[in-house]
Amino acid sequence: MRIAIASGKGGTGKTSVALNLAISVNADVILDCDVEAPNLHIFFKPHWDLEETVFVKTPVINGSKCDLCGKCVEFCNYNALAKLRDRVIFFSHLCHSCGGCSIICDRGAISEVDRPVGILRYARVGNMDFWEGRLNYGESLAPVVISALKEKAKDGTIVMDSPPGNTCPMVETVIDSDFAILVTEPTPFGFSDLKLAVDVVRKLGIPFGVVINKDGLGDDRVERYCESEGIEILMRIPYSMRLASAYARGGTWVELFPEMRGKFLGLFEAVRKRCLRR
Repeated sequence: MRIAIASGKGGTGKTSVALNLAISVNADVILDCDVEAPNLHIFFKPHWDLEETVFVKTPVINGSKCDLCGKCVEFCNYNALAKLRDRVIFFSHLCHSCGGCSIICDRGAISEVDRPVGILRYARVGNMDFWEGRLNYGESLAPVVISALKEKAKDGTIVMDSPPGNTCPMVETVIDSDFAILVTEPTPFGFSDLKLAVDVVRKLGIPFGVVINKDGLGDDRVERYCESEGIEILMRIPYSMRLASAYARGGTWVELFPEMRGKFLGLFEAVRKRCLRR
């Protein structure tokens, strides 16, 4: 079962949920898909056993063959190519590596080379395989690194810590998951961004439920929204200084507080039953 832990906004506690859920159920694989700011390693403190570079194809223009016809410039929807009076220039960070420019060039003036955009790192932590993706500084193609990261996890119980927000990196993480757990908080921002996340997973056709973190803080608009939309609240995590302090020290709730393990096992069982009903 492939479970994605997502949220509309940052800071709601999805890393906490992913971490403690994976440890509680002894997951086969845990993936840190927040490749722009991975942080699961802070809790695992792993010794990295493997590191791989993620590449994308990047066009190289041979000026001696180019006749400045402009077909490649017209083709590129991302404006990564621009034609000047005497040459075509290329903006690498706008390129999405579709390869279309090299195909459309009649004169064979465009070839492709590999450009590194990120890395994948692997470690064995306890009984789990832990993979982390990390986007290189200055790069924008987070979905490429996330896609490569997900290729490392094929079978078993897989827990994926998604990036915050509802844009392409989040979509790339959750798109082929069996279930999405949307972590929110009972605050105006939490409520607003939860609605956006719900729209995303519904359009993707992914079954989902909600975990309310920091329960007892704020108001009840998240609960009222879930009730009106028929969304199951799978778990509530109390607003607690004890839990917050443990997290800040790099501790895991299910190891420090035995009662939390039972709650996360209950969360997993609720997810499993929802998946079996599909």
